[in-house]
Amino acid sequence: MTTDSSKKLTEINTLYEVTKALSSSVNLQDCLRRTMKILSESMGLNNGTVTIVNPVTRRLEIEVAYGMTHAARKRGKYKIGEGITGSVVAGGAPIVVPQISEEPLFLNRTRSRGDLKKKMLSFLCVPIKHGDKTIGALSTDREYREGADIDKHLQFLTIISGLIAQTVVHIHSINEEKRQLQCENIQLKREISEKYKISNIITNSSRMQEVLEMIHRVADSNATVLLRGESGTGKNLVAKAIHHNSSRSKRPLIVVNCSALPDTLTESELFGHERGAFTGAHADKKGRFELAENGTLFLDEIGELSKNVQIKLLNVIQDREFQRLGGIKPIKCNVRLIAATNKNLEKAMEDGSFREDFYYRLNVFPIYLPPLRERRTDILLLAEFFLQKYNKENNKQIRRISTPAIDLLMQYHWPGNIRELQNCIERAVLICDDDSIMSYHLAPSLQTAESMNRKDPLSLAAAVENFERELLVESLKQSRGNQTKAAQRLDTSLRIINYKIRKYGINCRQFKLTKH
Repeated sequence: MTTDSSKKLTEINTLYEVTKALSSSVNLQDCLRRTMKILSESMGLNNGTVTIVNPVTRRLEIEVAYGMTHAARKRGKYKIGEGITGSVVAGGAPIVVPQISEEPLFLNRTRSRGDLKKKMLSFLCVPIKHGDKTIGALSTDREYREGADIDKHLQFLTIISGLIAQTVVHIHSINEEKRQLQCENIQLKREISEKYKISNIITNSSRMQEVLEMIHRVADSNATVLLRGESGTGKNLVAKAIHHNSSRSKRPLIVVNCSALPDTLTESELFGHERGAFTGAHADKKGRFELAENGTLFLDEIGELSKNVQIKLLNVIQDREFQRLGGIKPIKCNVRLIAATNKNLEKAMEDGSFREDFYYRLNVFPIYLPPLRERRTDILLLAEFFLQKYNKENNKQIRRISTPAIDLLMQYHWPGNIRELQNCIERAVLICDDDSIMSYHLAPSLQTAESMNRKDPLSLAAAVENFERELLVESLKQSRGNQTKAAQRLDTSLRIINYKIRKYGINCRQFKLTKH
């Protein structure tokens, strides 16, 4: 084989190895260090150095230098245009110094080559370009030989610098995305922490103030909490508030709805399973207890669990360890347990569907959440909160809830509690095209005979009169009792307005100071 063919083969092999090295990691220094080692060992190109422009300081800084000490690398900082490397970056063109001992522009700032007068070295430096932009430089030394074909080495280094440029941009892009994701993650954690502050729970009722006091007392302990109350009273919110105000807040909160899990899958979901434990178990799977390690496990609707699972959970709470389905090795766990139910557990114990020993293990710190009908002072507060929430979500500008609508909200018995109120306000916001929510925007269930405290359903005539009276009252509020303006708003005559006011016994003076 001829010498040229051997050189060509060496270059191809080197390119192959360099390509592998540059794609081997997302750590830029690691990739470049391997590349410089390959150039040194296969091509005799020593002191391989990659210098990158710092986007903040706009100075050239050594990213990696093969065979150079940390102290030498720290000294290797240049302004753009300073020395050979700075000139290459400034001009975007390669520079070759046949003998560095005879070149006054060669600064030798790293002092890694010793006494240059005793060295016979050539210095090759090529720009690292991304598109038209020079982002750094690649430089190497080679032993000086009279008549050596340096241009070929220069062409080869230019190819390598192109590969390095792609790697630098790719890894910087990955790192920037990772940084942005980390920032977003931190921001989301802050928002969640703020959202679930105990002080952010909307209430001014004395019953709920007692609940907040209990949350404060138990949040930073490891005690098992049992949340009792009807469906829709906010047990999920309270569980999250307890977790996010505890010392475990930076660890996972794993939520399990026990009523949504079939009996056949509950054990596997909670404790995980080993490969081959049952048909279809093709790999090991972590259960919710393992996923919640050092954090909190929230078991919602715990009253729906089978007695078999109750026994296993009881053992976990007592011994702080469990076994995966199909496994024989016990797994220790450090998990804070919060459970919730809307069932009457005492009655369930009587009929035998809920174990008494499991009940007492759960009932360490019970918190009862009162239904909405027992905290009526919160109805309007919550309604206003949901109004603002759905205004924002639906890009609406509804400013208020009308007095008759408020009356309906206050009179209704709310069997679905806060969840039903939330759905009611969301529906009202969606169908309301004005700046006020009227009674007819509310769900039909609020306008039944029961919610209106009437024994018999309203007749058509009575319903029309109620609707007419509400429109008239709202218009008088908007016009601050000015009957002429109210007539204009309703597109009718002043005579008809006066007649209706007398008919319904409306006192216009009460609206004189009303703010709209």
